[in-house]
Amino acid sequence: MKTKKPIVAIVMGSDSDLLVMEEAAKVLADFQVPYEITVTSAHRSPERTAEYARKAAGSGIEVIIAGAGGSAHLAGVLAAHTILPVIGVPLESSIMGLDSLLSTAQMPAGVPVATVAIGKAGARNAGILAVQILSGKHGELKKSLQRYKVSLAAKVAEQAKKVKRKK
Repeated sequence: MKTKKPIVAIVMGSDSDLLVMEEAAKVLADFQVPYEITVTSAHRSPERTAEYARKAAGSGIEVIIAGAGGSAHLAGVLAAHTILPVIGVPLESSIMGLDSLLSTAQMPAGVPVATVAIGKAGARNAGILAVQILSGKHGELKKSLQRYKVSLAAKVAEQAKKVKRKK
C-alpha cells in the first residue's frame, strides 16, 4: 500500500486477548495494510473507549476490528461513537464464547457491528473482511484478494490429492 499510516485499528478489551487478535494483525501484514493495536475497555475505561472511537476517523483509521470476551460490548460501544465500519470478534469466555458472540451480534437497529466467528478463526476473518472493505477505496488490494482466493483453492486441491484414495 502507498500509505504507511495505520488505516485499520485492532482494539481489544484486555492484553490477554492479544494472542487471538494477532491473527487479524497477521492477515493485515500479509496484505501490507498498515494497522495499529491498542487496549481499551467498554467497561473499565469507557471514556477512553468513546474518545478513541470519536478520534479514529480523524487519525486516518478506516476500519476498526474489536475483540472482546465476556459481555463483549467493546465493538458496540466503538460503533456507537463512530461512523467507521466496526468488525466484532467474539472471544472465548465463560460459555465457550457463545455469550460473546450473542453480545457482539445482537446490536440495536442503527448501530451495526459486522460479527465474525469466535476466536482465532474469527480474528483472521476480521482481517480479511477489513481488507475487503478497504479494497473499495484502495484498488491495489483487489488483486491481492484475488490472488489470496486462488491460493485458497490451490491449497484445497493439494489437500484433495493427499487424501484421495484409490479403489
